[in-house]
Amino acid sequence: MNESKLSDVEFPVQKQLEAYNARDVEAFMQWWADDCEYYEFPSRLLASGANEIRERHVARFSEANLSGKLITRMSVGNMVVDQEVVTRTFPDGPGEIDVIAIYEVENGKIAKAWFKMGSPRLHTAGTR
Repeated sequence: MNESKLSDVEFPVQKQLEAYNARDVEAFMQWWADDCEYYEFPSRLLASGANEIRERHVARFSEANLSGKLITRMSVGNMVVDQEVVTRTFPDGPGEIDVIAIYEVENGKIAKAWFKMGSPRLHTAGTR
C-alpha cells in the first residue's frame, strides 16, 4: 500500500497490519495505545491494555503461515474499517477466515478495535 496516500488515521492501522504479517510483536505493539481495548464484535472484551494484546499476539505470531490480506479499507473520522482474509493455523489445521476489523484511532495509536470473524475454511491437501 502506498503510504503517501494513507490518511493520518489509516497510517497506524496499515503499520500494525504490516507488523502482523511480519509476525513482529514489537513493531505491532508500537501502534496500540497503552490502555487499548480489543473486542470480539460487538462487545465481548478479549484484551484490555497493551500487555494483554501483546500476550494474545505472541502466541499467534508463532504460526508460520500467519498473514492478513487486506481486501478493502475505508475510514470516516477516527474510525478505520478493514476487510481482510486471514490465513492461519486453526485447531483443525491450516486455513483462512474472513475478518472485518474496526479500529478507533486516537493520537496516532489504536485505542479500540473490534473484530467480526467469519467461519474458518480449512485448506485441503495440496493448497497453500
